[in-house]
Amino acid sequence: MTAILVFLLVFGLLVGFHEFGHFIVAKKAGVLVREFAIGMGPKIFAWSSAETRYTIRLLPVGGYVRMASQTDHETLTPGQRVRLALNEAGAVDSIDVRADVDGPGFAFQIDQADLVDQLTLTGLRAGTSEMTTLPVSDQAKIIDESGQSLPIAPRSKWVESAPVWKRLAINVAGPVMNFVLAILAAAALACSLAEVHFNEAKIGQVVQEQPAARAGLKTGDTIREVDGQSVSSFTDFAAKVRAQKGQPVVVQVDRSGKHLTKTIQPEKVTENGQSRYRIGVGVAGYRSPSARVHFALTTVSDWFTQVGKGVLDLFTGGFSLNKLGGPVMMAKVTSNATQQGLVTVLALTGLLSVNLGLINLLPIPPLDGGKILIDLLEALFRRPVPERAINALTTAGGLVLLVLMVLVTAKDIFQY
Repeated sequence: MTAILVFLLVFGLLVGFHEFGHFIVAKKAGVLVREFAIGMGPKIFAWSSAETRYTIRLLPVGGYVRMASQTDHETLTPGQRVRLALNEAGAVDSIDVRADVDGPGFAFQIDQADLVDQLTLTGLRAGTSEMTTLPVSDQAKIIDESGQSLPIAPRSKWVESAPVWKRLAINVAGPVMNFVLAILAAAALACSLAEVHFNEAKIGQVVQEQPAARAGLKTGDTIREVDGQSVSSFTDFAAKVRAQKGQPVVVQVDRSGKHLTKTIQPEKVTENGQSRYRIGVGVAGYRSPSARVHFALTTVSDWFTQVGKGVLDLFTGGFSLNKLGGPVMMAKVTSNATQQGLVTVLALTGLLSVNLGLINLLPIPPLDGGKILIDLLEALFRRPVPERAINALTTAGGLVLLVLMVLVTAKDIFQY
């Protein structure tokens, strides 16, 4: 149960941050956001604000922000009877399609309705025989047969009506927020550790009565060479010592500006039936706030490097489904991380967030990167990309992604 809750939390953070990026920038750009959804499929929980409906959906395979567009606006038909309510300025503020329901306002029979450009309603008010035209507030809402209130979407609030640079900002914002989440995860990781390490070739501790101490190594020594081979990190140092398989190791170190040479004789130990050789040293650790900031930034940089190499390998190293993972694999990995504790969960969250951000920047419609590419082409050529071309590319890309998701999920189910 704990693993499931952690998976849902991590999934919610990844998708929530991503979609919040699109959401908040769209709102700032003046675009009407109709729905903010985490998950796909049937709704399991929902609530509404003045303009936006927030939903939690059943399937943890993504999320979306549904913005008002030219294909998504309300229509009222001639002859339709509605109930109107006006605001203090005398503009229509509420259009209830349930004309016979008791409530504020008055009945109105529509002759013409323009909720896109002119924002007017023309028709007959109950009890009169003379046509009248009423202005409609751009904040007006339509109440449907179920009683749900939906804001109208005038052309000025369509995503297509936003300048290209604002649309570009909306599409970039999702991945950027994933990178912000990664930074927050790295900061939390740095704060949760007793001390942080940088894998530098520097000795942080020397265990008394063990080989390194007997050889004269001290805390603070910087390792330069092992058996004549240069050392770049503590991991590199440990690997070179292991490679000697118990043979004496000649180590060159710097100590307070002096170059010293020490010979260490590793000792064999057996733990849980496994034999290994040890010399009794540990990597340098730091506790200062500046070191923790440095650690967080270094960790994020390492995540970008690791994920970037993986993404590049998809295109240069030969395509394979085994290089991809879906929700099932994410659930399995999260379960394993949960068993190892908070530190591992934080590291996994940051890594997955970078992964989600970079994958979404690939120039493949309908990913954010595909939309960004279309925005850049429009900005470059100073005219919109033909809608037919956009629809064709989005449909083709969506089908490819859908097939990949099905294949990857099936692979993960059989594998795990």
